[in-house]
Amino acid sequence: MLKSAPFRRLKTLKDPVCGNVPASFRKAKSCQLSHPYNRLNLKKMRKREKKFADLQILRIFAPETASSELVRSEPTKKVRSMKFFSRQFEISQLQEIRRRSERAAQFTVLTGRRRIGKTSLVQKAYEDVPMLYFFVSRKSERELSREFTEEMTDKLKINPLGQPERFPEVFQFLMNYAKEHPVTLMIDEFQDFKRVNPAVFSDMQRIWDLNKQEAKINLVVCGSMNSMMHQLFRDDKEPLYGRQTEEIKLGPFPPSVLKEILSDSRPAYTKEDLLALYLFTGGVPKYVELLVDAEALTMEEMRSRVLAKNSFFLEEGKKMLIEEFGRDYDRYFEILGLMAQGHNTRGDIEGILHTEIGGYLTRMERDYELIFKNKPMLQKSDNKNIHYALRDNFLRFWLAFIYKYNYVIEAQAYAKLESIVAERYATYSGRVLELYFKEKMRESGQFTRIGSWWDRKGENEIDLITIDDTERSIVFYEIKRQAPDIDLKRLEEKAARFLTVNADFAKYDVQAKGLSMEDM
Repeated sequence: MLKSAPFRRLKTLKDPVCGNVPASFRKAKSCQLSHPYNRLNLKKMRKREKKFADLQILRIFAPETASSELVRSEPTKKVRSMKFFSRQFEISQLQEIRRRSERAAQFTVLTGRRRIGKTSLVQKAYEDVPMLYFFVSRKSERELSREFTEEMTDKLKINPLGQPERFPEVFQFLMNYAKEHPVTLMIDEFQDFKRVNPAVFSDMQRIWDLNKQEAKINLVVCGSMNSMMHQLFRDDKEPLYGRQTEEIKLGPFPPSVLKEILSDSRPAYTKEDLLALYLFTGGVPKYVELLVDAEALTMEEMRSRVLAKNSFFLEEGKKMLIEEFGRDYDRYFEILGLMAQGHNTRGDIEGILHTEIGGYLTRMERDYELIFKNKPMLQKSDNKNIHYALRDNFLRFWLAFIYKYNYVIEAQAYAKLESIVAERYATYSGRVLELYFKEKMRESGQFTRIGSWWDRKGENEIDLITIDDTERSIVFYEIKRQAPDIDLKRLEEKAARFLTVNADFAKYDVQAKGLSMEDM
């Protein structure tokens, strides 16, 4: 029930634009001269005056109603928030794991790059069941343990531990509790326990091994730093090695989901808009969400949003890479920057940097999973004719334009930066279009092998080859932004060269085709 306050005559009105306006608008000469009210006739002014007076009375007797009335009285642009898309397979997988945990303890490791949507996925999968959520922030172990205890008190409706000092106390309690009551627990940024107290991993191993036979626990641990998560669970010297019962690696949205998002958010989107969304975001859900919520849905709007002053995207690549590499990031940045500019062989990069980079390449490929070896299709050797490539579309763009032209950003010449990107966009996006079609072919599930091919001299290069060994068919593709630029005769000559080198496929059904933006 609302408590009333003594009524008093209000001599001033709170106007949201002009401030405190005297009750008689006719006397407010200075306000009228600088405000749209001067275009209203006296009748409209009095009507508006009465409306604000009524709102002031509502503020006294029913402040919540008054606030909602004021919101309705001032029309605002509707903000669109992106809904949850895709991930049906992973959601089903997590739900099945939870069902199994009611019979036997489950330990799931969920990995994926920053902003890929790991937390949102788990929350979506378990939105209909109680779930404990522990986030490992960079605080003391005591503070974290007390936060986790508060979460248990809130979700489990019990006061379990008083004031715990260490995480193993919390984990031991939960394992004991799970012997009688099924528990789902998510630990986010799990690898950061290494900064808090590295002994946590050994303690968890001991507690898990001693209690897992009886506990009905569904434990899901997530981490964004691939190198540390891999070390924790794949290095046989680590205490938690082999303890996981499931591993899920979350990747970016595939082309079909990006099309679905654009269809939902901007039904009149063009193929240029679709390519831009793939190019700027790489299908990373957080980046897609930022553009959708900002209603930046055309190629030009996306480009302007990404490159604007104070844009989230300007610092994102640096933050992501420094988090992985730590203080020794300079050389990694140099190597990745050269790859983004098209220097894709080890010899080429070493010739520019005048130093040996084999160790860096190995770590970026195996530990950080930032790059991969791209070799001609069907080539068996991993050491000859190798081109290195970045896995991440967003990082590729960030390194090629934002990192490379950082001096333009330091000069605060954001319009100049956008013009640089616009000038090079057609050439750059043409290469990204090849990646788009490769991803689209993988998503289709119709082929047994997908790749590219080039000869050792670099004279013959085929953008995309798909092979279906079950149907004994092979298709060669040339990919261009515009269909008229495709040269099928030249593609057939390259295909003949490929079949000469790989004679086993000469009896396959062979086709040569072109792909352009119209085929997206």
